[in-house]
Amino acid sequence: MVNKLLVTGGIRSGKTGLAEQRARDAGTDVVYVATATAGDDEMALRIRRHQQQRPAHWQLVEEPVYLGQALSGLAAGHDTSPLVLVDCMSLWLSNLLFADRSLFQPERAAFLTAVETYPGPLVIVTNEVGLGTIGMDPLTRRFADELGWLNQALAQRCDEVVMSVAGLPLTLKTGG
Repeated sequence: MVNKLLVTGGIRSGKTGLAEQRARDAGTDVVYVATATAGDDEMALRIRRHQQQRPAHWQLVEEPVYLGQALSGLAAGHDTSPLVLVDCMSLWLSNLLFADRSLFQPERAAFLTAVETYPGPLVIVTNEVGLGTIGMDPLTRRFADELGWLNQALAQRCDEVVMSVAGLPLTLKTGG
């Protein structure tokens, strides 16, 4: 049984599929927390594709900004905490960077606290940004820095960290 799992990898590396498979294998109730917003037709198509690939009986929570609050609410709203799959940190971080500036630090802190205190199994999907080039503009560099720091903070709080490379899992951390 998964306790807290971070699944990282590059774009189209298979990380979401790996995370979803781990959630299916757990054999428990799953709540899928989606951070994406459909800002254009291409993104709407991506979201629909993800929805069609998920089991129909999984619950869905769409939360683009207030992840800490969503996770805390899921812990309080059930007799036994369901497995929560959060997909994904890079979209959430983008949403935070484009939201009101005053939200960034408190929402990041609230989410990390909620990860630490969530009493049930948790699977978090993120993109790995540490293997690419340095961005040419300040916003791209800030995004890469912030996601890298967030990934490090999540890896510290998770019992297991797996990187997906070409659809194959590479275990980076096990057992806390």
